[in-house]
Amino acid sequence: MKSATAATGLAAPVESGPAAHSAVRALASHWPEYLMEAAGLGLFMISACAFTVLLEHPGSPFHQALPDPWVRRFVIGVAMGLTAIAIIYSPMGKRSGAHLNPAVTLTFLCLRKIETWDAVFYVLAQFAGGALGVMLAAHVLGAMLVGHTAVNYAVTLPGESGRWIAFAAEMSLAFGLMLLVLNISNRPSLNRYTGLFAGALIAVYITVEAPLSGMSMNPARTVASALPAQVWTDVWIYFVAPPLGMLLAAQTYLLTRGQGTVLCCKLHHDNTSRCIFRCRYHECADHPATRV
Repeated sequence: MKSATAATGLAAPVESGPAAHSAVRALASHWPEYLMEAAGLGLFMISACAFTVLLEHPGSPFHQALPDPWVRRFVIGVAMGLTAIAIIYSPMGKRSGAHLNPAVTLTFLCLRKIETWDAVFYVLAQFAGGALGVMLAAHVLGAMLVGHTAVNYAVTLPGESGRWIAFAAEMSLAFGLMLLVLNISNRPSLNRYTGLFAGALIAVYITVEAPLSGMSMNPARTVASALPAQVWTDVWIYFVAPPLGMLLAAQTYLLTRGQGTVLCCKLHHDNTSRCIFRCRYHECADHPATRV
């Protein structure tokens, strides 16, 4: 009989022993993937700052041409959705798995699809890459533009509805995104479309939800903007709500489809790039449980 931890897949820690990666071994073997994760979130933040300047800075002709804030959010949402899609399908996204988010990495660690030290270095790389991306955007675009009060380094803050609505919104968004990713990426017949679904959902989220919480779903993304802006209002929301929502989504997925259907933690695995994870994607590609 399976144990309770084996049945849920979330409670058991990552296995230890001779096969486990030490910090030095993980860094020596997988540093390219760590750098790719850093670069991926860095590029995402550069795009976020650039499009926020273009659409929200009062001196921008695009801002003046689009006076309706809903329309501007829609344009930003489409731009950021396309940015996410481009990163996921880029050579580095195919290789690193394109987590770009500590909450995503933590969820896959709890699903036992990534080694502990790989998860640690992924999270460190995500925080570093996001912060460097905002710094680079401010240097290239100009601190006067990126730091303008209407842009403010693209910070994520609770809206007028308050912190608890923002918390609920962030948790709900994270739940929806992770549940979608798990259901699409773990079906070999659909895996290649994971990035398209995720990008489309991000576009919708930014358009509809941004006034409630700023639409972060990502602790590293929030910190990247908060550091130069020095705005830490209710930052705890963005550290607690996204991981909680994604872990709940993972548990929901396990209850409905089972631990055996979690094949890997790459968003896009239908490619020839190397995989550093606890991967069963190709082994189970023809298993009936993975079919639509």
